[in-house]
Amino acid sequence: MKKTIQQNLKIHVRTGDRVIILAGKHKNEAGIVLKVFPKTYRAIVEGINMVSRHLKPSTENPKGAIQKQPSPIHISNLMLLDPVSGQPTRVGRKHNEAGRLQRYAKKTGNFINNV
Repeated sequence: MKKTIQQNLKIHVRTGDRVIILAGKHKNEAGIVLKVFPKTYRAIVEGINMVSRHLKPSTENPKGAIQKQPSPIHISNLMLLDPVSGQPTRVGRKHNEAGRLQRYAKKTGNFINNV
């Protein structure tokens, strides 16, 4: 029987963020986050980790088809690109002028606009 551990991990990327891949066959490639899965700690990045999906024959595709689609990648392998400088940066959280908690780039100190 598989044990599941309940953890509240903070996710440093959000939908619409531009990220760079840190590990794997797509290392040093950049893309935009399309979807984030907080429970599995994974994200889908546009054009990265493409897999082939075989479709059965149907009325639309009488011969069937092979469709390419992006597969989720672990969030620990992603690093946010600073929107101002374009450099990879770690992400922190601090209060802005309005008193709201907001993400900021640790390399430059600039706030990251929420999507």
